[in-house]
Amino acid sequence: MGTLHWEDGRAEVHRLVVGPIDNNVWVVRCKQTGAAVLLDAANEHERLLELCARLGVGRVLETHGHWDHIQAVPAVRDAGYDVAVTAADADMLPSYDSLLEDDAVIEVGRLRLRTIATPGHTPGSMCFRLEGSPLLFSGDTLFPGGPGATGFPGGDFATIIRSIDERLFGPLPADTVVLPGHGADTTIGDESPHLQEWVDRGW
Repeated sequence: MGTLHWEDGRAEVHRLVVGPIDNNVWVVRCKQTGAAVLLDAANEHERLLELCARLGVGRVLETHGHWDHIQAVPAVRDAGYDVAVTAADADMLPSYDSLLEDDAVIEVGRLRLRTIATPGHTPGSMCFRLEGSPLLFSGDTLFPGGPGATGFPGGDFATIIRSIDERLFGPLPADTVVLPGHGADTTIGDESPHLQEWVDRGW
């Protein structure tokens, strides 16, 4: 059913883990209005559609176009949900409805999600920051212990390091909670001291 992972007075964040490589699917919900968005229609579409109906999801946002994050896209589109992805990753999806642009605001009721383009894992990878809350949804760009993998077609290690350094570590406070596309949470403060280690090891 998904579990309540984080909340404050304004927002709820629910997590559902799906698929063969344990993808995190996040739902961000405005407490005042009941509006919600789902991040990454990854897999197990029956469970996702149940979650969407229960939490009032109106739209699906994709962090990037890799296969494990998009398996449920056709089913959620068939159910009437708008699916958005960046232009650079749009060709990786079987279908989509709208395009995400860098440094834009997506309104979710009275909440505001700010888009942050972070290429490197894929050309069009994107993170989402919940304004007024210490949350960053990092997709497969940043994990506990390092960047996402860059060995797939379209991935580039120097690019993901630059994205993490300039778009995440530079502007975001140390207490920002990072909610990734797989696995456990971390914080900007826990990860940022290790950037040079990652550069030196090359992954």
